[in-house]
Amino acid sequence: MKLAIGLLTLTLGLLFSPMAFAAAPELDLTRSGIGYLAVGIFIIAYILVMGEEKLHMRKSKPVLVAAGIIWILIGAVYTQQGMQEAAETAFRHTLLEFAELMLFLLVAMTYINALEERRLFDALRAWMIRRGFSYRSLFWITGILSFFISPIADNLTTALLMCAVVMKVAEGDKRFIGICCVNIVVAANAGGAFSPFGDITTLMVWQAGMVSAQEFLVLFIPSAINFLVPTVIMSFFIENRKPSAVNEDVELKRGAFRIMTLFLLTIATAVACHTLLHLPPVLGMMMGLGYLQFFGYFLRMTLPGSLARKRAMAERAGDQERLKRLGSVVPFDVFSRVSRAEWDTLLFFYGVVMCVGGLGFLGYLALMSDFLFTQWNPTYANIVLGMASAVIDNIPVMFAVLTMQPEMSHGHWLLITLTAGTGGSLLSVGSAAGVALMGQARGYYTFMSHLKWAPVIFLGYLASILAHLWLNSASFQVFGHV
Repeated sequence: MKLAIGLLTLTLGLLFSPMAFAAAPELDLTRSGIGYLAVGIFIIAYILVMGEEKLHMRKSKPVLVAAGIIWILIGAVYTQQGMQEAAETAFRHTLLEFAELMLFLLVAMTYINALEERRLFDALRAWMIRRGFSYRSLFWITGILSFFISPIADNLTTALLMCAVVMKVAEGDKRFIGICCVNIVVAANAGGAFSPFGDITTLMVWQAGMVSAQEFLVLFIPSAINFLVPTVIMSFFIENRKPSAVNEDVELKRGAFRIMTLFLLTIATAVACHTLLHLPPVLGMMMGLGYLQFFGYFLRMTLPGSLARKRAMAERAGDQERLKRLGSVVPFDVFSRVSRAEWDTLLFFYGVVMCVGGLGFLGYLALMSDFLFTQWNPTYANIVLGMASAVIDNIPVMFAVLTMQPEMSHGHWLLITLTAGTGGSLLSVGSAAGVALMGQARGYYTFMSHLKWAPVIFLGYLASILAHLWLNSASFQVFGHV
């Protein structure tokens, strides 16, 4: 029964998944053998993706192959009909939309990797450990930090950082690590929902022009409620004792704070390009990559002088340990940071976008749009889609809605942004943050340890929706793009 429900939900999600605005289909192939075959291929690929942990096969492999087969099938049909140009145009349009998002994410990942290499995140972890917080304090602090860092650093990076803190100080306490990881996933996903940079789904909504950068802030209170309701309830189940003190000294590498400043400047450039000049945000992000490359050049050119000064200081102080560390310093390399990006995730993203782009061009997205947003109330449709993102990935769900572009109010676009961003918190496999922590805290944070808190997480989900419907009721009267 569970498998049947999962497959049904998958089928729906697959049909309304990513295709970033492909052109309308020239032929309706939804009831053809080619259409059914394409849907079947996508379902098989997604089942393989869901079995990634058991199969030990990277999730990008099946969707890359599936995308190729689906578009080959489309190309064959349209060539037979003498309409090959229509298929080519649709493919190129989908590819362009993906390319903009991929380059945006690549720059963001490069900055995060650069900050990690400069040990900024290690320093934050060491500071928290030295403070000697109690378990209950640590639970709240990691949750609050996750909520406020994820709008900038994205929910996946934030969750991994906070999990590292918990694993370091919890001394193998399985129960505490499990509940803390649940809280981190909920907080990171909720925090990412009120920022265009907090999650891929919010980024897609912003780049599509459905919600402006500043308007995401109206989701702050609903997002905070989404985080606070389950966190308050879970906090009563945590022992208020202190872990053993663990001291760790972390020396920041040169330029850490300046790279953080450049990252913020890059985000500001992207926002300005989109808001003031109506140009794609990726222009500002790629320009920001240039900022980082220039600063990397500066770090390399000034490295010998900097090392000489530090060696002299260490020799005067007789600090042999620091001298040893200085001897192993290597120049900062921007392209090594680029190479450390999550390429499997980016390629998976490509595969899903192109797969559902193909399904949309076959006519399935128009079919689902009519069912969900014509026969259903948009409010109910968006709430259900958010819950579906706990089973399917929220990226396909959001791409589906953006591709369908149903006629609905501005408040409803904000609603799907909220529900798609936070609905994945209902299950550990519903978001990238949850999947990543299942690997990082293997044996401590599991599918079942998260599932037992699903009822309180669902309360937060419903409470955040009600808060949005009440606080932002005026936006439900406004239609059209921003």
